[in-house]
Amino acid sequence: MIFSGVKHHKTITYAMMKINIKTGFFRIIPVLLAAASLSMLPSCNRQKTVSTGTGITNAEKLGFPKDSKVLILHCDDAGMCEEANIAVKNYFQTGDIRSAAVMVPCDFAMDLVEWAKTLDEPDLGVHLTHTSEWKTWRWGTVADPAQVPGLIDPDGKMWRSVPEVIIHATAEEIETEARAQIDKVIAAGYRPSHIDTHMGTMYGSADNVKAFLKIAEEYGIPANAIDLSNEEVADFFRKAGYPLTPEVVDILAGYSLPKLDFFSSVPDGDSYENKRENFFRLVASLKPGLTEIIFHPSVETDNLKTITGSWQQRVWEAQLFSDPVVKEFFADNGIIITNWREVMTRHENKKQQ
Repeated sequence: MIFSGVKHHKTITYAMMKINIKTGFFRIIPVLLAAASLSMLPSCNRQKTVSTGTGITNAEKLGFPKDSKVLILHCDDAGMCEEANIAVKNYFQTGDIRSAAVMVPCDFAMDLVEWAKTLDEPDLGVHLTHTSEWKTWRWGTVADPAQVPGLIDPDGKMWRSVPEVIIHATAEEIETEARAQIDKVIAAGYRPSHIDTHMGTMYGSADNVKAFLKIAEEYGIPANAIDLSNEEVADFFRKAGYPLTPEVVDILAGYSLPKLDFFSSVPDGDSYENKRENFFRLVASLKPGLTEIIFHPSVETDNLKTITGSWQQRVWEAQLFSDPVVKEFFADNGIIITNWREVMTRHENKKQQ
């Protein structure tokens, strides 16, 4: 297996995570192709290979062709702002991207949910959100603050970092908020196709992992859990700084819904062309299997520039998958694109066989 975390990113679901002491954010550990060590540097164009062993991949278990590279290209942070919603809508309307997850506590989230209800089987999930990281663009909880006091910072918003959440909030409060977010979407008349976790909060402790996967199984909505049955993979996570206790491994082993083989994110670039080439190198490095690659598309506005310093990367990511050069790359390399709704359908069909 190759874990190809190729940029340090504050918004992740699972993958290789380490706490950055200065910012308090979980970050994807850059996986480097030619290096033996891990790096936290932003210029992450190298990768490290981790063997998957000889077992069947999760993609093959779902009925995809043997030895195929199957990608879930996933828009994170949908609903965070209008700029993100416009980018997601554009991708869904063209069909260039077919998977996203919405940050329910944010002001623009339900607008996207209502829009999704007009589509035919959209793959829109819930990006379970327990942090509010930006300096001025912030949000509070969906649950009654009296039910989740540990999630509320002195400003009345969610804490900015995962470590602050882990310190102040109980796993029960984190679970309560997660359920409130899912229930809000369901109450609006839309059933989410999957769940994942903003900034990795649901993987911040064994109790959080347990709650995350329990919620997925109870609702019948898949979480983006990765297969850690290979000891080499598990060992890689431990060395990367991920809190991979035996209890977490056991919890993941017992998870009954579909699992990923790999997880990554679209790499940064110094220019659009450089970013595209970095993405091509990432995909070329992947072993066969089911890989989720996250990114954060947004259209360019002055408002976006006040929200995040990563605005340029997000704007390029709103262009990347409509690029004819990228489409040609996928076709030439036999890349299969799927989404969580198809993954779950295949999983259910396999159970009935």
